[in-house]
Amino acid sequence: MKSLYNREYEHDACGVGLIADLKGGKSHKVVEDAILILENMVHRGAESADNKTGDGAGVMTQIPHEFILLQGIPVPEKGKYGVGMVFAPKDEKQKCIDIINGEAEALGLNILAVRDVPVNSSILGETARAVEPAIFQIFVTPKAADANLELSLYVMRKHIEHKAEQSGVGIERGFYICSLSTRNVIYKGMLSSLQLRAYYPDLSSPYYTSGMALVHSRFSTNTFPTWALAQPFRMLGHNGEINTIKGNRSWMEAREGLLNCEKMGDMSKIYPIIQKGMSDSASLDNALEYFVMTGMSLPNALAMLVPESWNDKNPISNELKAFYEYHSILMEPWDGPAALLFSDGRYVGGMLDRNGLRPARYMTTKDGRVIIASEAG
Repeated sequence: MKSLYNREYEHDACGVGLIADLKGGKSHKVVEDAILILENMVHRGAESADNKTGDGAGVMTQIPHEFILLQGIPVPEKGKYGVGMVFAPKDEKQKCIDIINGEAEALGLNILAVRDVPVNSSILGETARAVEPAIFQIFVTPKAADANLELSLYVMRKHIEHKAEQSGVGIERGFYICSLSTRNVIYKGMLSSLQLRAYYPDLSSPYYTSGMALVHSRFSTNTFPTWALAQPFRMLGHNGEINTIKGNRSWMEAREGLLNCEKMGDMSKIYPIIQKGMSDSASLDNALEYFVMTGMSLPNALAMLVPESWNDKNPISNELKAFYEYHSILMEPWDGPAALLFSDGRYVGGMLDRNGLRPARYMTTKDGRVIIASEAG
């Protein structure tokens, strides 16, 4: 029996916020203040009829190195290891770990440790608890010197996704790697904005520090919330919709016969670049991540994917016009209404799509911080 629901008609209008120390200093206050921003966006998120199941909430931070050491994980120096945040179906957790171990071994990587993430399931609504995944972190190191571990982790994750689909424990079963990076880690779930802090006790530790934090409160319209579709995604948090999503996905799939990156090895295990069964925001994140991993800078990739508006009444420099005209040959615009906040762990920023229908505001403070959010207050 077929349902009337079709994920192709998904839309959302969410809340996003970002706070960062302009000098790169790390503190727990950055994390605390970001969660406060999230909690003040409770009106931006939606809840189920049980009044306890949220559409989704989450936070992206830099990897808290000192906090990890205090958990007894013998990680090497910063940047020399990766941290993955993983959702897995509870009855298939070991199978998912075996897939992770197998793909890591094949790529010359080592799973140093697996840590079950402490969670407070008692605060969940009935709907969220019924589909709550097993949540654990993996700590990955290279077996030999790796000049680009971040790329190796991306390749590993794509191989895992490929293997998981073949093994029947893919995204439809709830096996999803929220983040796998040497820089960032993401805590998220099928939560309300007010539940994130309580659900993940890690976030309240004074030793959990970061120089930036990106938060997202999800409002799903014409869609069913899932743990995996909570935001932020691996590089961005998105408020709005991508109205051109069918064309964007189709063109990316069509390009796969032409796109190639020797550094990634067997491209058949990297494709599809756009993971099936995900939201429009997740698809944009997939495309952004791919181009950054192939060597394009984060600002360049975003400017190519989401170009600004320009015409006679809104002139831009000849150099910038040439930039957009050149990239229009390579990539069609991913048009919204969209407000995007983004980070690769080194840089943070925000931008609007050329329609300008999802405003965002920013300010810099006297104590050297920048704050960006989908609204003031």
